[in-house]
Amino acid sequence: MNRKLIWTLALAFIASMTLVMAEGLKPGDEAPNFKLKGTDGKTYSLSEFKGKKPVVIAWFPKAFTPGCTKECKAMAEQGDQIRKYDVAYFTASVDDPETNAKFAKSLDVDYPILSDPSKETAKEFGVLNERGMANRWTFYIDKDGKIAYIDKSVNTSNHGKDIAAKLKDLGVSTR
Repeated sequence: MNRKLIWTLALAFIASMTLVMAEGLKPGDEAPNFKLKGTDGKTYSLSEFKGKKPVVIAWFPKAFTPGCTKECKAMAEQGDQIRKYDVAYFTASVDDPETNAKFAKSLDVDYPILSDPSKETAKEFGVLNERGMANRWTFYIDKDGKIAYIDKSVNTSNHGKDIAAKLKDLGVSTR
């Protein structure tokens, strides 16, 4: 092969990979497995729920900021509506476990906040932004480990109610 053809093929390959990566995860895709420490001291992985129950992960940018405080607080205050469904639910950020533990305690949340300080899981979910924080996106993962829905327009004040409504729309079993 001549150099021009090799470069043309290489550039075409890079362009196609960039397009695939830019699209990110979508409903129907296998959700990335994760293994993250929660504010309750336990380590959670998607694989432990596979075949058992759906999982909701609400990514947020940064602990102790106004929007994230409002979102996490709404999920705690409206959690009774989420708990009607047979689902595991979490919030997650790229903050370290100690920061998230203080944040969870300050809000008295009754669900685990997951920490991804390496940012690897955030990258796999496609939520890591150019500022090095997670985008405020919520992933609904069915019990088979497939992404059922991605909410990229989170209403921080009503997020608990909105999660419950989406679980109903998705036909998630009640307890």
